[in-house]
Amino acid sequence: MAKCGKPYPWSAVMSVPRLPRLRLLAGLMLAAGTVACGAVSADSAAVAAPPPALDAAPATQHGEQTAVFAGGCFWGVESVFEHVKGVKKVWSGYAGGDAATADYEQVSSGRTGHAESVKVVYDPAKVSYGKLLQLFFSVAADPTQLNRQGPDVGPQYRSVIFYANDEQKRIATAYIAQLDQAHVFHAPIVTQVTPLPAFYPAEAYHQDFARLHPNLPYILINDAPKVRHLKELFPADYRPEESVVDVQLH
Repeated sequence: MAKCGKPYPWSAVMSVPRLPRLRLLAGLMLAAGTVACGAVSADSAAVAAPPPALDAAPATQHGEQTAVFAGGCFWGVESVFEHVKGVKKVWSGYAGGDAATADYEQVSSGRTGHAESVKVVYDPAKVSYGKLLQLFFSVAADPTQLNRQGPDVGPQYRSVIFYANDEQKRIATAYIAQLDQAHVFHAPIVTQVTPLPAFYPAEAYHQDFARLHPNLPYILINDAPKVRHLKELFPADYRPEESVVDVQLH
C-alpha cells in the first residue's frame, strides 16, 4: 500500500526514515519530471459544486459543532478546512477503526479499517454543515475515486463522511443524491456516509503539516492547489493564512 506522500515504493527509498524519505522522494520526482504531471492532476480535481438544497437550520445549532471527513491524505484536507471562515480548530487523525490500531504505521497498512481523516470544529453561526460539505466535495477531495486519492492508494485513503448525528447523516445523504442527480461529477460519487465511532488524533508531526512544510513537492503538487481552488472558487468562504488558528492537541 502506498503511504501519504510516498507513492513510489522503491526499495532504496523505503529504507530511509519517513520525513527524510519524503524529501528524497520529492527530489526523485523532480528529477523524473513528474511535478508538472502531478500538478495538472491536482488542478483538475476542483469542481464548483452547488450549495446543498438541505442544510442544518441555524436555530438548531448551538455552540461549537464538529464534523469529520476523510478524503485521501489528511494533510491536504486539513489544510483546506484551516482556511475556511467559521472553522475554529482542525485535527488530522484516524476514524473507522479501533483505538489499538490508530497509529500511522498500522493505518498505512490498509488493514485497520481506519481512514486518514480530519476533525473540524466550527461555529455554526458563521459556517453551516452543508457549506462544509460543499467545500469538501468541491476542492478537498475527488469523491469519485474509490479507495484512493490521487497518488495515494488503499482503503485508508477512501472518501468518507463520518456523521455525528442523524441530522448530519440526513444532510450528507441528501447532498450526495443531489450531486449525483445533477451529474456534477464525471462519475458516480463513492463517498461513504458512516456513523462516527470515534476520532483519534494523529501523531503530532502530522498536525498542520501542509502549513509547516509548504515547499515540500508533495504539498506543492497535491495540497496547495486545493487551497488555491478554495480561494478562487469560494472567495467569500476563504480565510487567509495569517488567520489560521493554531491547533491544540487534547
